[in-house]
Amino acid sequence: MRRARTAAILAAAALAAALAGCSASSVVDRLPTDLGLPEGTPARPAEAYQYPAVHDMPPPRPDQPLSDEQQVKMEKDLEKVRDRQVGRTKDAADKSGKKAAQTGKKQPTDANASQTDGGKANP
Repeated sequence: MRRARTAAILAAAALAAALAGCSASSVVDRLPTDLGLPEGTPARPAEAYQYPAVHDMPPPRPDQPLSDEQQVKMEKDLEKVRDRQVGRTKDAADKSGKKAAQTGKKQPTDANASQTDGGKANP
């Protein structure tokens, strides 16, 4: 009796595993529209979706990487441009600093004429 019960449990487990392995999509595809799919549902594609090939390599680039000489030349050109831009900003800062220094200088006033308490003088 115990063997029969064990055999029935094993058979049920095997049946459950077999049913779980089946794909339900083929069953749903065959259902009529009035039973399984709502109205206006687009038709399924004829072919199943194909996943992109993950390990395919892209084609080689048409441009070649820079050679060592081209790389050095490019770095020197970039340094020249950087130095030129730094020179322009320094010149602009120097010019604005000179103008500020020239306009910022005031003639000293008489010490006795200035107010010491910070208030305004009465007219």
